[in-house]
Amino acid sequence: MQTTTNSTVPNTQVQIDTELVRKYDKPGPRYTSYPTADRFIEAYDMRAHETTLRQRSLTFGPITGQQPLSLYVHIPFCNTICYYCGCNKVVTKDHSRSAKYLRYLEREFALTAAMLDSNRRAEQVHLGGGTPTFLTSEELRTMMRQLGEHFELMPGEYAIEIDPRTVDDEKIAALGQLGFNRMSLGVQDFNPDVQAAVNRIQSEEETARAINVARKHGVISINIDLIYGLPKQTVIGFDHTLDRVLLLKPDRIALYSYAHLPNMFKPQRRIEAADLPSADEKLQIMTLAIQKLTEAGYVYVGMDHFALPHDELAIAARQAGLHRNFQGYSTRPDSDLIAFGVSAISKVGTTYSQNVKTLDEYYDRLDRDELPVLRGIDLTADDLLRRSVIQSIMCHFELSTESIEIAHLIKFQEYFSDEWDKLKELEREGLVTLEPGWINVTPRGRLLVRTVAMVFDKHLRRGEQRERFSKVI
Repeated sequence: MQTTTNSTVPNTQVQIDTELVRKYDKPGPRYTSYPTADRFIEAYDMRAHETTLRQRSLTFGPITGQQPLSLYVHIPFCNTICYYCGCNKVVTKDHSRSAKYLRYLEREFALTAAMLDSNRRAEQVHLGGGTPTFLTSEELRTMMRQLGEHFELMPGEYAIEIDPRTVDDEKIAALGQLGFNRMSLGVQDFNPDVQAAVNRIQSEEETARAINVARKHGVISINIDLIYGLPKQTVIGFDHTLDRVLLLKPDRIALYSYAHLPNMFKPQRRIEAADLPSADEKLQIMTLAIQKLTEAGYVYVGMDHFALPHDELAIAARQAGLHRNFQGYSTRPDSDLIAFGVSAISKVGTTYSQNVKTLDEYYDRLDRDELPVLRGIDLTADDLLRRSVIQSIMCHFELSTESIEIAHLIKFQEYFSDEWDKLKELEREGLVTLEPGWINVTPRGRLLVRTVAMVFDKHLRRGEQRERFSKVI
């Protein structure tokens, strides 16, 4: 039996068709990049990345008015391990290890800046991990000072992921003084049984305290991360968590689906599969969450992101101004992303590059005055075309085929003849509408937007294994 739930908010609508969700709930990429990181090759190495940086600097100097850079710094350290986590991290209680890491980060800053020459303006800085607030206040000050010595840090978006368990009022105040105006807090679930099952004990009180202090120190946007599908989760229990989160009134909420991939992520082996909610119960939790968040006034931005109508993300969604990168949805114009630290991924021009994934490799490369690049890719004309298509679908729920034809000098239906046949199937299912010059994702299809985007992924079309990816829902 088919059950349909509608949730309507200003200028956006999402419709949940549980039968379609069950049918299309298959593994697939989240498309924070295209091609996805599993397509990166080691033939694109540090020398290739160095050449890209130097050429980019020559092509876009201060006279041309290139968009300012976006900078990302990966801090891998965590005090404890969360069993659900699939991030690149180093679990330790030895805080002396961060001092060494910061010394090497500064080397990477210097090497990279030298290759960029004059092109060093940045108006986006994002600290992720791991747990960036593993660093002490003084270490955070040192790192930002060093970053500012090598790049021109302009007013803009300064975001950091914080763990309420690792920050006190003084550290939050220090972050405000350093210019951080956006903070993202992991919550996942307030239920004590769920927290115990994933080894993340975090009270509502310390979460609320961190949010309140952050707002007092200039933070204009607070995001809370939630995860559904965790062990011991129930519909009733998650309903309570949603009630508590809504009382905190975060500006944004990210509602992620837990992907149980113990063969890929070792910590997940500590989660008992028998404790996970059934597929039907997980679907009920997701449906409840979307209903509750939209009824509370949150705009469904896309995929798993919600924002209050006044937030920049919601405004950008209404005005078709969203972009997508490795941090998820962004409101800023597409710009080069320079990433630092272990496993960090950069996007420069038509290339992606990823750093080495272990501290020992990272230190060894920098000891040799080499960029710590492990692998990457230089996009082909076909990659760039498909990236444009996928980005538009993921960010705007629509695609102007005429714009693609003009930008890439193709005839859309001829070039994508195989894809068009698949789109016709999705149209019959009610996920998209195909009109002259336009592909539109319907309210029924918005939860399944990854399914629509996957139509244009040539690597998946070749029958590549999808088990490395999470399911769509």
